[in-house]
Order: sequence, then structure tokens, then C-alpha cells
Amino acid sequence: MFDLLRNPRALAARIVAVFALFWLAACQPGGMGNTGQRIDTSAPVKVALLVPAGSGNAGDETLAAQLRNAANMAIADLQGVKIDLQVYNTAGSPAQAAAMASKAVDEGAKIILGPVYAESANAAGLAVASRNVNVLAFSNVTSVAGGNVFVLGPTFENTANRLVSYAVRQGKRRIMVVHEQTTAGEIGAQAIQTAISRRGGALAGVASYPFSQQGLVDAMPQIAGRVKAGDIDAVFMTADTAGALPLLTQLMSEQGVNPQSTQYLGLTRWDIPPATLALPGVQGGWFAKPDPGLQAQFAARYQAAYGSAPLAIAGLGYDGIAAIGALVKSGNPSALTKQALTQRSGFVGVNGVFRLLPDGTNERGLAIAQVQNGQAVVIDPAPRSFGGAGY
Repeated sequence: MFDLLRNPRALAARIVAVFALFWLAACQPGGMGNTGQRIDTSAPVKVALLVPAGSGNAGDETLAAQLRNAANMAIADLQGVKIDLQVYNTAGSPAQAAAMASKAVDEGAKIILGPVYAESANAAGLAVASRNVNVLAFSNVTSVAGGNVFVLGPTFENTANRLVSYAVRQGKRRIMVVHEQTTAGEIGAQAIQTAISRRGGALAGVASYPFSQQGLVDAMPQIAGRVKAGDIDAVFMTADTAGALPLLTQLMSEQGVNPQSTQYLGLTRWDIPPATLALPGVQGGWFAKPDPGLQAQFAARYQAAYGSAPLAIAGLGYDGIAAIGALVKSGNPSALTKQALTQRSGFVGVNGVFRLLPDGTNERGLAIAQVQNGQAVVIDPAPRSFGGAGY
């Protein structure tokens, strides 16, 4: 599992494909003071879709095709709303993303959907901020959110809030944070600590380990000793399945930590890949995931239409169009302004309900799953509106 630690490019490709990790260089948010374009809702609304095609990378080409396919599926589902979708290739380059964003607005785009990568999203946002155009990026990096840039991808903050809220309701108030010493680990740990303070929990300690196999082995006795001190209800881990999670949970068990008495919480998806669910160390653990029923419906529809299974990120292409279409359908000329995009009731996407927040981040309705006998079993369903528990 730790082979990926020595191959950043392989890790980056995996992250984009499955959205199991969250990393990318922090960038400055897009321009401030943006409101968004007014539109004629009786005419087709021009929407620009920025995808990473043209980079020469096979993964980028697949990603671009799937986002385009999902967006077209959403357009076909709209009733009484006409979307004129124009696709622009960014080649995964911030400079080209900026150029394509400007070109799209020159050609009449009223809103931009994409791009994928954080640096490109930031560049696209900056390029069109002075032209009053909003950008709904597929990134999950909250450091680029703000001004005219919104991120559609699942965020650490959203996951941490959902899991902490549920844990507190189940009496698991005293939560210890265990994270790797990486940028993603630090950001994830901060998101968890913020969630604990805001959702009624109590921070019972923070422990970290170097992002290497030997580093984790060396750090484990001290981490396990703190967990076994007796005043901890749950351990919230930032580790992911492609990195430290398998070894971390194995070593915790070997050090005498009992997950039956100390609840494990995971900041990332523990069911990607599914083989992770068979690991002895994760049994009984909780993690958050999109509504599995809705996710399965989308996957089946996509498979039937295009002959292949969709990547997790593909659903964001559908969600972006679904949100735009719902707003345009209202008939309000201000449908694509920041005020409209951040309506409190949110939208319904292929993975469940979601809403865009004024700071450019998002909130998604997530289910809580528990690993039981090698299966991910939903123990608290995803809410179908933002009036449910935890929201």
C-alpha cells in the first residue's frame, strides 16, 4: 500500500479517479465581488464545460469523456429547460484553463462548469471574475473556493461534520484525531477538529505519524497508548485505503486497541476499493458516503448509455447541469447569480442532495456506513433534504 507514497504521479491519478483523497496545491481564491450573469430564461442558456482533455494523459481523456457524458445525461433529463452546452479542453493546464474560460465567455457562456484540477479552477475563476461569470469547478480543494469559484467535489469539512454529528448523537463525544504528516493530513485533521468544536464533541487528543511505513511503525506505540488511556470514545483517522489505513488499523490491533470499545471513524471512503472492507482492522468502523441507492441508479443508467461504469467524479458533471437547470427553470433572470446558486434548499443530484455555500464550498447529504463482515452497511441514511439530522 505504501508504494504509492513513493510515486506521487500514480497517487494523483488514483485520487482524481476515485475521490478518496484530497490534495492539490493551495491557490488563491478567485476574484471577489462577483454576482453572476443575468440570463434570458426563454432562450437556450449557454454553459461552458471545461474538461482536461488534450493533455495526452489517458486518465485525463477518460475523465473528460465521462464528465461530458454525465452532463449530457443531465441535459436530457431537464424538462422545459434548454441548455446549450459548449465543451472546451484545458489539457489539465491552468494557463489553458484560463484561456478557455475567457474564450467561453467571449462566445456567450453565462456560467462555467469545471475544470477539474484546483490550480486550473483557480486560474479559470480569475480569468472571468471581472466579467461577472461564476465557475462551478469539479475540484474538492476548498482553498480555491470563494469569490466567483464554487467547488462541487466532496470536501473534508462536509465529511467531518457529518461523522462527528452522528458520533455525538451515539454518545461518542470524546474524539481523538490521528493523521499523517502531509498537507492533506494536516488539512483533514483541522477539518475534524473544527467539526468537533462545532458539533458538540470534545477533542480528546491529536496524534500524527510520518507518511512512511517505518514512520508509522515507530509512532504507533505512543498513539495506541493514548487511545488505551480510557478517556476516548472514538478515533477519527485521516488515512485512506491507498496509503496508511490498512497498516494503521493492523498495528492498532497489534498494540491492543479494541475497535469494539473505541469507535473508528474514517475521513475517506473505506469502500474504495471494495477489497478494503475485508481487512480485519476496519471491521466496525464508520465512514461517510453518498446515498448508495441513488449512486447505484446513476451507475446503472450510465453503464446502459455508454457501456462502461462511471468514475465517482463523473456524477459531478450531472450535478452541475442539474443545479443550473433547476435554477433556469425558475424563470428568474438572476438564476445564475451567487444569491441564486447558494439557495438554502439546495439541489438534487445523482448522489443525493447538495447545496453551494456562500464561501464557495458545498454541503452534501451523506449516509453513514459501517463495515460489517466485509460489507459496507448503511446505519444512518443520507438525508433527502437539509432539514434532517446533522444539517
